[in-house]
Amino acid sequence: MAVEKPAVFGQHEPNTLSQLEDVASRAERAALMADGHVGYVMPIGGVAAYRDKVSVVGVGFDIACGNAAIRTNLKLPQIQGRIRELADEIQATLSFGIGRTNRADDAPTDDPLFEDPAWEAVPDQQERDRLRGKAREQLGTVGSGNHYVDVFADEEDGIWVGVHFGSRGFGYGVAHGFLALSQNKQWGERAPEREMLLDVHAPVGDAYWQLMNLAGRYAYAGREWVARKTVSILGGRELELVHNHHNFAWIEEHGGETLYVVRKGATPAFPGQKGFVGGSMGDNAVIVQGATASDAETRQLQARALYSTVHGAGRVMSRTAAAGKRTRKGKVLKPGAISREMMNEWIKGKGVVLRGGGTDESPHVYRRLPDVLKAQGSTVEVLHTLRPLIVVMAGADEFDPYKD
Repeated sequence: MAVEKPAVFGQHEPNTLSQLEDVASRAERAALMADGHVGYVMPIGGVAAYRDKVSVVGVGFDIACGNAAIRTNLKLPQIQGRIRELADEIQATLSFGIGRTNRADDAPTDDPLFEDPAWEAVPDQQERDRLRGKAREQLGTVGSGNHYVDVFADEEDGIWVGVHFGSRGFGYGVAHGFLALSQNKQWGERAPEREMLLDVHAPVGDAYWQLMNLAGRYAYAGREWVARKTVSILGGRELELVHNHHNFAWIEEHGGETLYVVRKGATPAFPGQKGFVGGSMGDNAVIVQGATASDAETRQLQARALYSTVHGAGRVMSRTAAAGKRTRKGKVLKPGAISREMMNEWIKGKGVVLRGGGTDESPHVYRRLPDVLKAQGSTVEVLHTLRPLIVVMAGADEFDPYKD
């Protein structure tokens, strides 16, 4: 049983809280961030700390999904006259969509991570070669859904680039492989999405831990390449990098004990640690840091949050509810609550140049980030507020080569 009642920030639906309580019953400590909503077994925005164990579905299927932001040397007047052209170039240069391979010829496919001994943890040579080949092809691709490349201006008109995506097909393959192995199935077999806690000192748990961390290196390499590629498209140079995972597990000290901490859609936020948190395609984002205040109330609140904060604004509407349901030929089976006109009106009002994006990612389906941050209390401090100028995402009807 958990040693203390989980800390809950913000207001949440009963089914989200039920998921948290279920996770907390197996963890030593747990918390839910203010952007939380229902996930697979563990709620998005959930944090859980275990003794010598790691949760496969807790880390999730998009292992090491995270955010990176680069502050550039550019100012808004230097790019203001070519915003639309820059948006077009970003969309044309980078690869967006499910299962895509990188169309740029300078992605770091020779990164040393591809020769790391951790690959040997994939139990079958054929599966290992297939997974590594897919990882090489997809390094530096952005994916679909809520993954993006954005260009922002801060409160002093300084230009930032922000990106959000994870370890792509590599992480997905690792998650499903160990979900199967943990249920006494073969790598590649389908297995139910249920809670499986792996002992990190046992062979299967150790193998997962190695590959999870390798997926983390892979995601870092991909995000940094995409962000830097975008900076080069803008004609700027990098002044500062802010980078975090938010679907990952770490070894940390909490309450004087070494624990394995799983964050599912939650950003690490130890005192002074910076993070980039997006809002939506039509809302501001922020650069935050874990609060550095020394008062007892703030430190206690940070400890209860397991030194974590939100990773975004948090959904209030499912993708299907927002966009509706269609057949592959485009026939409407169920209309969505959000129309393209509603989304475009919001985006136009904010002065954002949007490329791609579907109504399931409209600002209407998200909470407002200032409200979410307020609900986190004094645990974090906002360093910069970033207003979006360009948002580039996969298109609503992006072809998915893996559906067949």
